[in-house]
Amino acid sequence: MARGSDPLDPKGLIREAYRIDGITPPECRSIFLDWALSLPAEVDQNTALRTLHDRFGAETPDHPMTEVLAQGLKAAQNPRRRGGWRSRERG
Repeated sequence: MARGSDPLDPKGLIREAYRIDGITPPECRSIFLDWALSLPAEVDQNTALRTLHDRFGAETPDHPMTEVLAQGLKAAQNPRRRGGWRSRERG
């Protein structure tokens, strides 16, 4: 697949991470952040994340990017309460 031809990974960042020999978890997290920030607004991030995890994780379950994608999926399922004055009850 040519770079830019996958709407779920438009820059090919996730695909390329799986091709880097010896890539570390911190490097994968950095790539993941770049991927998340560059995903077009019309693409649902959770759907893209699930699809990419299914696509790459099955073949390479021990790759650090597979773990980063799994952590992203887990975080998406357990949203945290947003802080600040808007989330507090008025008394």
